[in-house]
Amino acid sequence: MRVLLASAEAVPFAKVGGLADVAGSLPAALRRGGVDARVIIPGYGFIDHLEYRIEPLLSFDFHHRMGSNEVKLFHCQYDGLTFYLLQSPPYFGLEGDVYSHWNWDLERFIYLNQALMAALSHLDERGGWLPDALHVNDWHTSLLPFLVRDHGGDRWRELATVISIHNIAYQGKDAGGFLWQAGIHGRHHPDLVNLGLTDNLLGIGIAYSDMVSTVSPRYAVEIQHPYAGYELAPLIGRRAEDMRGILNGLDVERWDPNCDPTLVAKFNADNFAGLRPLNKRHLQSYSRLPLRSDVPLVGIVSRLAAQKGFDLALPALRNILARRDMQLVVLGTGEAHLERAFWQLDQDFGDKARVFLQFDGALAQQIYAGCDIFLMPSHFEPCGMGQMMAMRYGALPLVRETGGLADTVINYDNSDADTGTGFVFHWQEPQAVEGTLDWALDVYASRPDAWRRMQERGMQADFSWTKSASEYIALYEQARDKAQAEKM
Repeated sequence: MRVLLASAEAVPFAKVGGLADVAGSLPAALRRGGVDARVIIPGYGFIDHLEYRIEPLLSFDFHHRMGSNEVKLFHCQYDGLTFYLLQSPPYFGLEGDVYSHWNWDLERFIYLNQALMAALSHLDERGGWLPDALHVNDWHTSLLPFLVRDHGGDRWRELATVISIHNIAYQGKDAGGFLWQAGIHGRHHPDLVNLGLTDNLLGIGIAYSDMVSTVSPRYAVEIQHPYAGYELAPLIGRRAEDMRGILNGLDVERWDPNCDPTLVAKFNADNFAGLRPLNKRHLQSYSRLPLRSDVPLVGIVSRLAAQKGFDLALPALRNILARRDMQLVVLGTGEAHLERAFWQLDQDFGDKARVFLQFDGALAQQIYAGCDIFLMPSHFEPCGMGQMMAMRYGALPLVRETGGLADTVINYDNSDADTGTGFVFHWQEPQAVEGTLDWALDVYASRPDAWRRMQERGMQADFSWTKSASEYIALYEQARDKAQAEKM
């Protein structure tokens, strides 16, 4: 089977969030499962063509309602995978960032969907390559299933379409004027019309795709309800039979503490007890915190955004830092008021807390490898990767019971750790974070054997893409069967 993943991001070329990790690592696992998987993304202006040996493949003039633009399609091989990159200034090819302002992003990503369809047609005409299944991701490429069904013509009828929802909070809403401007019309699907979603890009993709997926089983249930699915919840409910929750995987070769070059001491599940503490000591030294092995160190690596639950965590952290022996290291950037609040925490507890308001990939991995507790108090978390990385690096996650966090972190049994890989709370209250963190600190101090058992269990958990890739292959096959049946 031939599968093309269309995405706004993909590592190593362009990364803002977890979408890039999925688009960059899932195709490799699919190929190991016998699928000819390839990826197509915008050819952003900041991507270094020399570094990745990106070469031109084809070019053509694309005529659309707003005029005519030259489209250039490039390609390269990276880690055995084929990546296509589409440039078409001023929409794509000159920018210094993945995303821009709301109105410009709507216009240029709508254009991207149209240009991608044209590029696939040119690939097909040249006898190059045409997929059996088109896997689109989030609102940026969610027009493609509609274009395939209503604008593609007979030769596209058997092309199966799958849409993955990575975060339903971002939908590409109020796009009607931009769609009219681009000459895209006829969104007459009854569900869209009845629910008032004809101008919602993600909704259009959900309605017209053969199959729908989300990035964890728990999130697939949550988004069928308004508190998590927002105005798309009724549409999700109507597609429930065609929806699958497939947990994101980790690139376990990249995220491996046994061969991670950023660590001062490499370790695995067999020898972590003796070697991992060296990484904690290094993290304390780098963060200018006292070098104490007896003090539990809490780590945070995150985008500082409302979704992540730091309105719950900040009061709890402030209270515990004031009354208990604990250290805190934070790495992240985001919303200004959260950055200020964490900076103030650093200023008020300088001997206990250190906050790095920046992006630093190496430091992130050192935090995973050096902290004892990894805090993720998210209000909602479609999948989450941080908790899986933390467990793989021997830290115990403390998380809220939501989305992928609920699917991956097993709550400690408060005994000898016959079960458990971390600490889980439910209520969206600062007191819930504070009480659970108090509990974790007590366990760290009084039950070292149970703590090590949970560390070992977390490090041995299988978070690779193998199982998830097989579920995606089954999803593509279902989508193909459905597309073929509809053509008949």
